[in-house]
Amino acid sequence: MDFNLNTLRKAAVEIAGIGGDSTLNFFKQSFDLEFKKDDSPVTNADRNAEMLMREAIKNRFPDHGIIGEEFGRERDDASVVWVLDPIDGTQSFIHGVPFYTTLIGILIGGKPEVGVIYAPALNEMVSAATGTGCYLNREKATIRPCEKLSEATFLTTDMEHVYKHGYIKQFEKLLSETRIHRTWGDAYGHMMVATGRADIMFDPILNLWDAAALLPVVKEAGGSYFDVEGNESVTSGSAISTNPALKSSILSFFE
Repeated sequence: MDFNLNTLRKAAVEIAGIGGDSTLNFFKQSFDLEFKKDDSPVTNADRNAEMLMREAIKNRFPDHGIIGEEFGRERDDASVVWVLDPIDGTQSFIHGVPFYTTLIGILIGGKPEVGVIYAPALNEMVSAATGTGCYLNREKATIRPCEKLSEATFLTTDMEHVYKHGYIKQFEKLLSETRIHRTWGDAYGHMMVATGRADIMFDPILNLWDAAALLPVVKEAGGSYFDVEGNESVTSGSAISTNPALKSSILSFFE
């Protein structure tokens, strides 16, 4: 079984490209829209992309496991498990906004070691593997210097989930302390932090397939990725990506 992280990163880039590029056949065109039991939207573009990625993984790495948002778990007790979100930011996708992404995270022994965030409509591919750095397309990507909240660009996905999950006081404090706030959210917001275009991204709620790709990308870009309790986790359900210099100030709002 291949545990070479850079080999896995390159494979994940190729497979994210297969899945993400397939969504362009539907983006701003015709697609079927349904709503799941939790009222979250899903399209045939989501399902088609995940199916293509699963097929590519099985052909290349038949011993690896797969966890996907749309088609569930296969061999999830394997040493290497691929975690797939074919379209993160489906609301952006269905409204013709190009900030949606295709996500691949690779867990080795349960730990996120490889991450890919691909924005196909923008032709932006961010990839990282532990110890190898973070790359935007072929160029090295790093967070930007920011040591004061008053100088920070602060991102969230939407206000609905901030209210729904009880973080309005923390949000308002961050809003008052930071330079500017925008809703360039979902995984694209974390990508913006990793590529030096924003300084804080706050997600009140994530699933494993939303989070697994983010941690390696942000860390290898020199950033910090943690939940509202300060833990580096992809399973706790919340996430903040930021410059390490801002971590303690941000967490003080969640105490």
